[in-house]
Amino acid sequence: MTARSRADLGAARRVVVKVGSSSISGEASWRIPMIVHALAAAHGRGCEVILVSSGAIATGIPFLDLESRPTDLATQQAAAAVGQNILVYRYQEALRPFRIVAGQVLLTTVDLETATSRSNAKRAMERLIGLRILPIVNENDTVATQEIRFGDNDRLAALVAQLVDADALVLLSDVEALYTKPPTEPGAEPIDTIPADADLSDLEFGATVVNSVGTGGAATKASAARLAAAAGIGVLVTSADLIDRALRGEELGTWFEPAEPEHFATI
Repeated sequence: MTARSRADLGAARRVVVKVGSSSISGEASWRIPMIVHALAAAHGRGCEVILVSSGAIATGIPFLDLESRPTDLATQQAAAAVGQNILVYRYQEALRPFRIVAGQVLLTTVDLETATSRSNAKRAMERLIGLRILPIVNENDTVATQEIRFGDNDRLAALVAQLVDADALVLLSDVEALYTKPPTEPGAEPIDTIPADADLSDLEFGATVVNSVGTGGAATKASAARLAAAAGIGVLVTSADLIDRALRGEELGTWFEPAEPEHFATI
């Protein structure tokens, strides 16, 4: 059942959830058990959950004795190779009490560009879901180069939601909702709902930022949400701290209404 409103999230058949590096790496790694608890609760209600998780590079940084995010590609790839292993281990340890097994799925844009590779990716994801495995998806940063990157995992999550025909997409952020302008600026107001055909040109979501652990920002979330909504997938943007309430269908965050079937966009 396609989620036409936030309330539908509580009964959604299949949901993609995306969490960013800043929410789960470094001193924020305490959120992993909290996020897993919410995912396990949804899983227990019969929802098929797919997690898109950033954080491989950020998680690997301290294990390479680096003080900050590397700027050269080779060191980023090395950090990702180390960090992805540790990140999935942390998720699996948090999932263990719920008797849920995680399955790692690493993608590049090449995997979604052609019919054959898309079919292969979809088949693998569907089989994992059918076996009640929790797919944990990330960009394959160990082999990805600038030319074949998704750009950010918000976009990856939107594309995965389309790939698996998800009923809804939940993009987790550091703030409770999107605002009409950066929330630190005077006059910024939280946005409750964005219709599928809304003109967002007057809103100031802010440019994509690169911080000490990852990339992203309100602009990338708005862009990814519009991409998924145009394909008929409702999208909620809210704080990672509110994930349990979000998956239960409570009224919070910013909701992007899905387009009607006759207006669907595909990739």
